[in-house]
Amino acid sequence: MNATDVPWDELPATVTAYLTAHRTHDVEAVVATFTSDATVTDEGRTHRGHDEIRAWLSRTSSEYTYTTTFIGATVNGADVDVRQRLEGNFPGGVVDLHYRFTLHGDLIARLAIAP
Repeated sequence: MNATDVPWDELPATVTAYLTAHRTHDVEAVVATFTSDATVTDEGRTHRGHDEIRAWLSRTSSEYTYTTTFIGATVNGADVDVRQRLEGNFPGGVVDLHYRFTLHGDLIARLAIAP
């Protein structure tokens, strides 16, 4: 199956729920989008399960202030790659990131965040 470009309003509901809750720093709503054994890889570190993901979210949401802008997305079966621009008070001030989701049913089983 080939990846298909999709607009925001055609993304899987779990992905938009994650991105919306993450943008508003709603840690519990974000955690609810993951399977109990999900992994998140960000800045070279992997966080496993709800407790580690919750700790990662709590740390990152208080570390910097930033805004996000949806750039685009592709969907290839259970894999969703969302591109977002972050602008804020972190080193460099602006970065385009890929949020690479792997879905399992209606939940996120894996998320990798990287440039």
